[in-house]
Amino acid sequence: MAAVVLLIPVLAAVALWAFAWPAARTAPHDLPLGVAGPATAAAQIQQQLESREGAFEIHRYPDEAAARDAIEDRTVYGAVVATGQGPKLLTASAASPLVAQTLQQAVTRQAGGAEVRSVDVVPTSAADPRGAVLSSSVLPMTLAGIAAGAVVTFLKLRGWRAVAALAGTAVVVGAAAALVAGSWLGAFTEGWWPEAAVLALSTLAVSAAVAGLAALIGTPGIGIGAFVVMMLGNPFSGASSAPEMLPAPVGMIGQWLPPGAGASLLKSVSFFDGAAAAGPAVTLALWSALGLVAVLVGGVGRSARGPEPAPASASASALAG
Repeated sequence: MAAVVLLIPVLAAVALWAFAWPAARTAPHDLPLGVAGPATAAAQIQQQLESREGAFEIHRYPDEAAARDAIEDRTVYGAVVATGQGPKLLTASAASPLVAQTLQQAVTRQAGGAEVRSVDVVPTSAADPRGAVLSSSVLPMTLAGIAAGAVVTFLKLRGWRAVAALAGTAVVVGAAAALVAGSWLGAFTEGWWPEAAVLALSTLAVSAAVAGLAALIGTPGIGIGAFVVMMLGNPFSGASSAPEMLPAPVGMIGQWLPPGAGASLLKSVSFFDGAAAAGPAVTLALWSALGLVAVLVGGVGRSARGPEPAPASASASALAG
């Protein structure tokens, strides 16, 4: 009773901290932003932006075309171009609608409230202008992965049977999620297969981690794995904003965990022709590979130890029979 009374409030406090603290501190933190145009005018814009200490990481480009290329390559989230008619803002709402809105407000404020021309270089899908579907897909994939890892553990599947169950479940979940989010809700602009593959890999990374921990240390591994990917990975993912909009080092940690890597990879594949996809893809692949190896190693270890002893009551009943 004491353990329950003490543990539940602690978990609630940790969950509140993990979800509420990053949300309450959402603001640009070294957000990559481009500045382009003639040297003198661009330097003045850069100086104004850098007056917000720690808010922006400025990248200089010679002209608007170079700034557009940097946005499409996901090097920066947007760019301010110095023109003869005043500053021109380039954004990419597909990378983060919240960041695009934040940049619009910041540049308008620096322009003294005057209207600033804005161009959305990489827009979101017309059916999902706020990117709500994409950001909302992180939690279901996390839950599906936790459930798959737990079920495989409770069914006592081991070795390659467990690996096949985890991989098969991830493929089906990815296909179903892509059908709902892409084909039905129209949240993605690229083909169906790339999104399905990303969603499947995101699910597998979580399920393999949960099942792998359980195979190595037993049932408590399910709780540990679920805590890491749900209580930390989900709020630290930056899916609804951007990693650079979260306080340090939350954004960086989130990209090392499956939910954050999955959200970043999904954006790259869906809107940016795979730009900057290598990092999150490697992260998800490592989680998947390490988890599946742990499943195989744990299964071999349990087989070597032999079957688990029967409960005392069952033994007594067998002797009585």
